[in-house]
Amino acid sequence: MTQPGSDNATPQPWCAEARLRFLRRGDHTSHQGSASSPLKLQRAFRQNSGHCELPLLHTAGGLVGGDELRITAELEPGSRALLTSVAAQKVYGTVARSRRSPAGAWAQQTLNLRLAAGSDLEWLPQELVLYADGLFEQQARVELEAGASFLGIEVVRLGRTAAGETLAAGRWRSCLEIRRSGRWELVDRLELGGESLTGSHGLAGEPVFGSLVWVAPRPLAAGELEQLLADCRADRLGLEGEMACGALEQGLVARYRGPSSQAARHWFSRIWRRSRALRGLAPPELPRVWPFQEQPFAEHAPAAAAVPTVGLNTGSP
Repeated sequence: MTQPGSDNATPQPWCAEARLRFLRRGDHTSHQGSASSPLKLQRAFRQNSGHCELPLLHTAGGLVGGDELRITAELEPGSRALLTSVAAQKVYGTVARSRRSPAGAWAQQTLNLRLAAGSDLEWLPQELVLYADGLFEQQARVELEAGASFLGIEVVRLGRTAAGETLAAGRWRSCLEIRRSGRWELVDRLELGGESLTGSHGLAGEPVFGSLVWVAPRPLAAGELEQLLADCRADRLGLEGEMACGALEQGLVARYRGPSSQAARHWFSRIWRRSRALRGLAPPELPRVWPFQEQPFAEHAPAAAAVPTVGLNTGSP
């Protein structure tokens, strides 16, 4: 990684890759795999649900334009995995930082996730912090077979708010493609930058965006889905920010915009718990590398109700 802000430095972007395989072993899941620098696999833990909890560590301290991370995961039939990151991911600014490339360069992350029949993957990275003038793009492709479940969460802070920083000329892009047995379940393309940072159908000036997608292992009955959405909306109580959720053909999507990445994590964690219950699994255990002082599942007081919104694109308040 080349530190930004120097015209004399020779760009030497990182290109790191992690290749993972998860296998069912009785009542639990084990993993095999490897990673190239600066990605590193940490010690795996066994959750009560049978998930193999595997944290990924990015040792370079952040991403700059030209850096690439590629993560490939294959889940064998019946296996269960939870992938997370050891810390928040930082993406440094590159726009207008060099006379050689005044337009900046994109840092990229590519996910290729293949889930065999009856498998279960939870993709729960910690927050991504995009510095002013940073450019980040993620491409995620998920292939599921019958009875497989995928839960994915992304929380992004646009600019270092505590330092009075905004995203400025930076941009964040995401493309999530999900197919089951060759049939499209979801194509979700998002881009935040420029006018979308302040517009009412974008972030409306808020610095934090979050997205949750759950593709269930089976179709949910109409009453079951309606109750899930009602429960998820009730879970907004006591959290600051604007939150909305809506139904997929087989699952749900939820969005957050607001000032607090913690509020986004807490709401999404509550939805995660509800999805576990519908899958007939043990309640989630917070990954060991997450902030230990947080208690997203704790009962919340009704005095500070969150604000629902129709500005977030889920098709439902």
